[in-house]
Amino acid sequence: MAKDYYNMLGVTKSSTRTIIKKAFHKLAHKYHPDKNNGDDAKFKEVNEAYQILSDERKRAEYDRYGETFANGGAGANGAGFGFDWGGYQNQEGFDMGDMGDIFSDFFGGRQSQTRRGRDISTEITISFKEAVFGVERKILISKVGTCDACEGRGGELHSAFKQCTKCNGKGRVHESKRTILGSFTVEHVCTTCNGRGEIPEKLCKECHGLGIRKKQEEITVAIPAGIDDGQMIRMTSMGEAVSQGVAGDLYIKINVTRDPNYIREGSNIVTHLKIKLSDALLGASYTVGTLDGPLSIKIPEGIVHGEMLRLREKGIPNGKGKRGDMLVKVDIIFPKKLSHKGKDLVQKLAEEGI
Repeated sequence: MAKDYYNMLGVTKSSTRTIIKKAFHKLAHKYHPDKNNGDDAKFKEVNEAYQILSDERKRAEYDRYGETFANGGAGANGAGFGFDWGGYQNQEGFDMGDMGDIFSDFFGGRQSQTRRGRDISTEITISFKEAVFGVERKILISKVGTCDACEGRGGELHSAFKQCTKCNGKGRVHESKRTILGSFTVEHVCTTCNGRGEIPEKLCKECHGLGIRKKQEEITVAIPAGIDDGQMIRMTSMGEAVSQGVAGDLYIKINVTRDPNYIREGSNIVTHLKIKLSDALLGASYTVGTLDGPLSIKIPEGIVHGEMLRLREKGIPNGKGKRGDMLVKVDIIFPKKLSHKGKDLVQKLAEEGI
């Protein structure tokens, strides 16, 4: 008789992978052999069902072939399906990835590693000119930070500390657990003192001994010269704090507003300058607006429409102590109408071969 994997997990054929995973975790906790009322056979059953229904290909084959699916994907030799886990082949059908989730619940996770706060992000909008020369901005963010009342101690400022009785001042405790894979002894951070080895005699009234609390904090952000639209600034340890650990990082996305007069091309700036046809033919002087202020430039005789004039080091800082250039694109204004006198003059130019 074919096994009904959906019934084993208490789900339906229309259930999503998320629902199936939640159902599996619930039953795995219920039947785990380490539990007082655990059931090793049931535990293996639900794990076998999960191996099929959590895999899109195996689930599709099971839905299509039913009892001819060979009991969940057994090979031609009749052996149960296996999987690779770091080079180890498990023929019992246990998914070590999900077993890791279960062990994490039992053992409190990999707390031998340094605890780290959550990274957070925000955005700042600046002008084109501010992006070129850099600027400082103050921002107000809401995050979990160090408690100001106790300065992160967890206890009132003048209260004494006493040794934690759970870990005997070591800050870490050992715990043994028996699993289907054998007995494990794990070391993790003491949850009573959060790894400090001592606890305050009088807890802080603001953070209740945690040393951290939700608050608003004003932060000064130094935006470097030459930053481009969409770039990120990372402020180390300015993210959310965590008890007896290191704070996460703050990531700030920079949005640069468009400027009607300038276009950025790498470390160069492009701007347009409209000139009269006569000035293009005879040459002239024009004033160009730059980010450093107005600047007089000379238009050479016979300049061509669309030609570029280069203003050295009037562009974007390149991070090497220098700036890019400003490229002035010349747009020649051609008259749409000519007076009789103007036509006569143009006719004479035409006779001159111009």
